[in-house]
Amino acid sequence: MEQSPEEQWNGLQKTVEEIRRETARVIVGQEAVVEQMLAALLCKGHCLLVGVPGLAKTLLVSTLGKVLGLNFHRIQFTPDLMPTDIVGSEILQGSAEGARHFEFVPGPVFTNLLLADEINRTPPKTQAALLEAMQEKQVTVAGTTRSLEEPFIVYATQNPVEHEGTYPLPEAQLDRFFFQINIDYPSAAEEEEVLRRTCGPVPPTAEARLDAARVKELQLAVTEVPVPDDVYKLIVKLVQSTRPENPDAPEMVKKYVACGAGPRAGQCLLAASRAMALLRGRTSVSPAEVKAVLHPVLRHRLMPNYTATGEGVSMEKVIDSLM
Repeated sequence: MEQSPEEQWNGLQKTVEEIRRETARVIVGQEAVVEQMLAALLCKGHCLLVGVPGLAKTLLVSTLGKVLGLNFHRIQFTPDLMPTDIVGSEILQGSAEGARHFEFVPGPVFTNLLLADEINRTPPKTQAALLEAMQEKQVTVAGTTRSLEEPFIVYATQNPVEHEGTYPLPEAQLDRFFFQINIDYPSAAEEEEVLRRTCGPVPPTAEARLDAARVKELQLAVTEVPVPDDVYKLIVKLVQSTRPENPDAPEMVKKYVACGAGPRAGQCLLAASRAMALLRGRTSVSPAEVKAVLHPVLRHRLMPNYTATGEGVSMEKVIDSLM
């Protein structure tokens, strides 16, 4: 028997609550980070996770993959990493009869959730191989194109402090990331709870609550969340306000921004607002959801000018001025 729209909506909310509850068994605090990671995943968007070592970035991604029933691979990016170490390569194999043939050995990119650890530590050629897979959802090796399994989401990490021996991502490549999520230190109470949970004889683990097919259903449901006309107008106004050449841009934008966000930022704002509305149990998108995703969508898409760098003004303050 086909479910009514109300029953379908209640089922979605029950699923979202199960994901939150199961993730919280392993991850202490970081509710906003988990919510943003989920929102990006439901929008098929890749994330750049920025935080100092030891803030459980790997645990966050692996736990999310386990709860959602998705395959998870991790790549530690190093200066000697080659593109074939990511996408795979063809290996010459020999049979018992003496015949030889090439056989494709898939790389770790053939998964559902891929953690690209310290993506800025590998040369641009290797970065480009991963970014091509992120954009096209396919890889080409030896003239043969192979599609990646859906869903396919990349969570890449960067250390915001240590820059020696790194290869910063160009602005055009940063724009390919749906979100930049900044992970901060936990509070004193949360850090105490981390010690209690992780230093015992049996650390907590999460269990699968969904599978790949169910995740794809959630991704489809996000695209059906209604968006009022005034929210469309708000998103367009916000994106255009990030451009210093716009006469209506805030003074902070005109003073501190060299290059504003492009149309892709508006697409990401709209999709992320829909996902946030679904995660928060709202039946349509409101300005509150737009505001909730404004920072992760824009913080890596605004290019500071020399004045901002000299005065130590972050793009976070500039984004605050937009609302």
